Amino acid sequence: MLLDEIRTLLARHARPDLSTPIDGVLISCVKEPAGPSASMSGTVMALIAQGAKRLALGERVYEYHAGQYLVASVDLPVTGHFVDVGPDRPALGFGLTLEPSAIADLLLRASSGAAPRAATASPGLAVSDASAELLDAVARLLRLLDQPRDIEVLAPLIKREILWRLITAEQGPTVRQLGLADSNHAHIARAVRWIRDNYARAFRVEDVARLAGMSASAFYRNFQAVTAMSPIQFQKQIRLQEARLLLAAGPTDIAAVGHAVGYDSPSQFTREYRRLFGTPPSRDAARLHDSVLVAAPMLP
Repeated sequence: MLLDEIRTLLARHARPDLSTPIDGVLISCVKEPAGPSASMSGTVMALIAQGAKRLALGERVYEYHAGQYLVASVDLPVTGHFVDVGPDRPALGFGLTLEPSAIADLLLRASSGAAPRAATASPGLAVSDASAELLDAVARLLRLLDQPRDIEVLAPLIKREILWRLITAEQGPTVRQLGLADSNHAHIARAVRWIRDNYARAFRVEDVARLAGMSASAFYRNFQAVTAMSPIQFQKQIRLQEARLLLAAGPTDIAAVGHAVGYDSPSQFTREYRRLFGTPPSRDAARLHDSVLVAAPMLP
């Protein structure tokens, strides 16, 4: 079976840093269970070959299992962990970065670029069953890891095929939005990038809506549809994740860290940090200093 072959290839080529010699392709192999961790999703397709993963985005919870894939069409703050994991049965996953330019090129060639814009943008995360055609393309791409001489020529062709399988599958509308420069989804992605780049600044939703090129009401509606959060809630998630990275780097002045990410009230910072991560920042900092915290895409 294709899924069995994919498991074998993933287990053979998995590296600690998730990377592979194929640009944009990541492999994960997780052998030990761990609690939920917060990170950014990246814009990816992530396929589970063994085990399962649970992700939370705002009030939404997504779970996907072997033979299923998740599409993240916006770089979102998510909390996730693997389930069904053990030394004898690691979680195995394949990830492919989704490049808007590559999707746009496919849409133009297929004369689909002029598809009508939806009234509301699609959710930023979606889960589907992988078709036999998609699994076959993933298996062929992974086989190239055993044939490095062929990667430069064949990998771009197979990655293109995988994108086409995604565009024409159940979550096609979500993937297509990445390639449409004037879609509601693209406007929200622009706002997401602005909030991420300016997370420590206070802002008015109306001002960000103007930057995104939308009315305030349309912006708010579409932002919640994509991210499952309001713009202010989204900013809070980014602030708290950035604070955790700062704490992992060594600072022990909790109030200063809170102020650096935009909190004027130390008590509010501590309260919201504990709500997201399950422990106050002072205690979490002590634990983080004994480990390495890496900001990486939540793959798969």
